[in-house]
Amino acid sequence: MLKLHNAMWPGLVGKGDEDGQEPPISLERMLELTAGAEVNGQKFDGIDYFLFLPHTDPNASDDDLRKIADLIAGHGFSVGSLVAPIWPGTVGDSAMGDKESTDKFLSAVAMACRIARIFNDHGVRQYGVIRIDSAEFGVDAWREDPKANTAKIAATFRDAAKIAADHGERLAAEGEICWAGMHSWKDMIDLLEAVDMPETLGFQADLAHTYLYLRGYNAPEHALVQEDCTEEEFYSAYKTMTDRMRPWTIDFHVAQNDGKVHGAGSHDKTGKHCPADDPNGKLDITKCSGYWLKGAEERGIQHICWDGCMFPNAMLEEQQTWNTILDAMIKVRDAHVSV
Repeated sequence: MLKLHNAMWPGLVGKGDEDGQEPPISLERMLELTAGAEVNGQKFDGIDYFLFLPHTDPNASDDDLRKIADLIAGHGFSVGSLVAPIWPGTVGDSAMGDKESTDKFLSAVAMACRIARIFNDHGVRQYGVIRIDSAEFGVDAWREDPKANTAKIAATFRDAAKIAADHGERLAAEGEICWAGMHSWKDMIDLLEAVDMPETLGFQADLAHTYLYLRGYNAPEHALVQEDCTEEEFYSAYKTMTDRMRPWTIDFHVAQNDGKVHGAGSHDKTGKHCPADDPNGKLDITKCSGYWLKGAEERGIQHICWDGCMFPNAMLEEQQTWNTILDAMIKVRDAHVSV
């Protein structure tokens, strides 16, 4: 049965000390809030985890990383998928950049693999992937020469996949409309096919982001539906998209989207994550999840994760928020048993 995980990065993404930003929420507090959630005796089984400050120093010593593993395990949690610090301003840089940039990108993947090994040896982590993206924000530069730029990202991803394979890890490229070469369902498939290492590099589907794939937000030429589509038109298009992308999908985020984009700080204009019970949510979370999770075990998926990126801190600090999320996750898991 699929394990239920909560993401730790909503305490970090879009947070900071710039004007209009809220402060980060510590790893310890995010773990407490996750551990406090309970629905009919069911609790979260684990967490997915962003490998960067202030939650984690990616250069931390082995002993310090084992202490973090002890902290997580002390809440009864497993660690699942890890997010490599591949973005400019963290460890990495653009996968579409010059050699200096791509070398930084690859060093971030190597760092993530090292941390994964320590967690694996500790025993707190026994499944999950390492998440990446192109780390090239926006699509304008990519559009200057789409074919060549996709080839450049694919070459970086192949090198990254080789690093991961040497460590016994798999990489999942998260489809988000803000990342160049990954900004539409068609461009994402083109990139995965260009890398052509399906045993090591696959796709991470997020319900909120892939809804905007369907709408063609950053690639109108790839839109499959319009906002005023009928329910029948929506699910016909959803099937078309998921049938193409599901074979690549090795990691899955449960989420909700209201059809809008949202951003904060340096993480700008991507699929807006909404509360699980948001009245403006466009998705039937349980039904849409089934399209992605069909045959999940055959692709090595052992857990699913909630992503509530860029929720305001007041919402994150409210315990009922996590109970509502956990309830949605349970419904997805229970429906998936028969998928």
